[in-house]
Amino acid sequence: MASHAHDAAAVQTRLWDEIEKRHTGMLGLMGDGQHFQPMTAFLDREAQQIWFYTYSDTDLAQAVGAGGGHAMFVFQGDDVQACIGGRLSLAHDPERIAQYWNPMVAAWYPEGKDDPRLTLLRLDCEDAQVWITEAGPVRFFFEVAKANVSKTRPDLGERRDLNFH
Repeated sequence: MASHAHDAAAVQTRLWDEIEKRHTGMLGLMGDGQHFQPMTAFLDREAQQIWFYTYSDTDLAQAVGAGGGHAMFVFQGDDVQACIGGRLSLAHDPERIAQYWNPMVAAWYPEGKDDPRLTLLRLDCEDAQVWITEAGPVRFFFEVAKANVSKTRPDLGERRDLNFH
């Protein structure tokens, strides 16, 4: 990936686009001893927030409610991988619950959007490391072969650091 081709704004836009396309990643609090878990992400680009449905009595919601903390959302799309860090908090917001509600969400929450246990987690994004791979299968194998012959590393993309503040 040519460095000039992806400034921070372009990388951020591409990251948001990929998250909106795929939605699913792994979310977890840092240092709480629990494994990260798969979650469906809903973006508020303007506020630089990612929202997740959960029940208020899940381990993650309980840990967040007991003081929350720094969290990471790990995402992998077709050619974008990212680890997004920020502050995770509980945010019971009926309007936002209704805003993001769809048949896929409804399948996981059969009691509906008015279930008193249903709540949201909000990740206020602070920073991210984003890897963008600019290679299809042909270029991937070419770069690997070239790297082995030349004793160099494959040129398949690069990492960008984003700061959301």
